[in-house]
Amino acid sequence: MIKEWRHRRALQRVMPGDGRELKRFRWWQSTFRALFHLRLTGHDGRTTVYAVDVRHWQNQSSGNVKAHLYLDGRLHAESKLPAVFPVPGGTVDVRMSGFGLKRCHYVTDAGDEFQLVPDPDSAEGRRARLDRAHPALSRTISLLSLCVLVAALAVLVPQLAEQLTKPEEIAQRIGTFTSPIDVPKWGYFAIGVATLAASTERALRLRHSRLLDGAAG
Repeated sequence: MIKEWRHRRALQRVMPGDGRELKRFRWWQSTFRALFHLRLTGHDGRTTVYAVDVRHWQNQSSGNVKAHLYLDGRLHAESKLPAVFPVPGGTVDVRMSGFGLKRCHYVTDAGDEFQLVPDPDSAEGRRARLDRAHPALSRTISLLSLCVLVAALAVLVPQLAEQLTKPEEIAQRIGTFTSPIDVPKWGYFAIGVATLAASTERALRLRHSRLLDGAAG
């Protein structure tokens, strides 16, 4: 029920585009722009090309990030994130995390889901190209990112539990907890940098976990 309500609400946020032309992806936009493409073939055999353009670090703190949907190179519609754009045969679902996009999928009316293809010049496109050209290296990087986030969670959860049980009124009721891991100040900085890198790498593959990436954010 809640999922359906959110879906309808997202559809209501969609506004018509002004027809402006889609600008090509520039290398220096890799840190703040995501661009994905979708080709759909109609029953008449005609192919239409959709593109989802998100400047995902633009006004992110204020919640004003928008997704722009282009049709054959012209702005067709736009919406605040999370966005659901109606397209022939289904919808395009766009969502983001604190590190980039976590979802950019074509969802058919039958419920099948397909991730859109990242622009080859984007950071997501370069990561996908690495996966195709060097699959073993790609899997190693993916595993390393996962291990970093699991390790960070294993370190930070006991630290958080220790801080939460320090107040006297809480300690008197449930006792105090002392973390078995003593983290120096520089250690928190190193953990923060490592988790940022790991979650960003996962965002380039549109991988997201509420427990791991959500905690890191």
